[in-house]
Amino acid sequence: MRAISLDVGDKTIGVALSDALMMTANGLMTIERIGIRKDADKVLNLVKEHQCDTIVMGLPLNLDGSDSVQTEKVRDFRRMLENKMKSTAIKGVEIVYQDERFTTKIAENVLIEADVSRKKRKDVIDKQAAVIILQSWLDRQAYIKRQEAEAAASAAEADDDEVIE
Repeated sequence: MRAISLDVGDKTIGVALSDALMMTANGLMTIERIGIRKDADKVLNLVKEHQCDTIVMGLPLNLDGSDSVQTEKVRDFRRMLENKMKSTAIKGVEIVYQDERFTTKIAENVLIEADVSRKKRKDVIDKQAAVIILQSWLDRQAYIKRQEAEAAASAAEADDDEVIE
């Protein structure tokens, strides 16, 4: 399965997709916003097309961690996705949030370093932000798996020590 990420803005939604191994994020597209229902339909069509089991939504918090005006809009969009999944019998798709503070700035810096023109940056910045959101989430998931594996190995080693004594 794959994960898809969304950088939900007022005018566009940046979209990124993981590889099948859930190791890397790649920019997919930028959706021009029409309306919340039609936008949700487009996202769910992408979820089905790419066989995604996770939607990672960037959560735009203020620097102090409190909600921003955009935070509530993202939560509204999540509710719309959840309602549409229920009404269309899409099952087994989890929606999670990923802190997206600084992702647009990071994306802009990446594009500047890649010598992307100002006009072109404007066209791809939301997609690049979605890549950063997804890659952060993928990296966190890999870290959690490593920690769990290390804990299991330590527990098994402790069990082996008890058997020997």
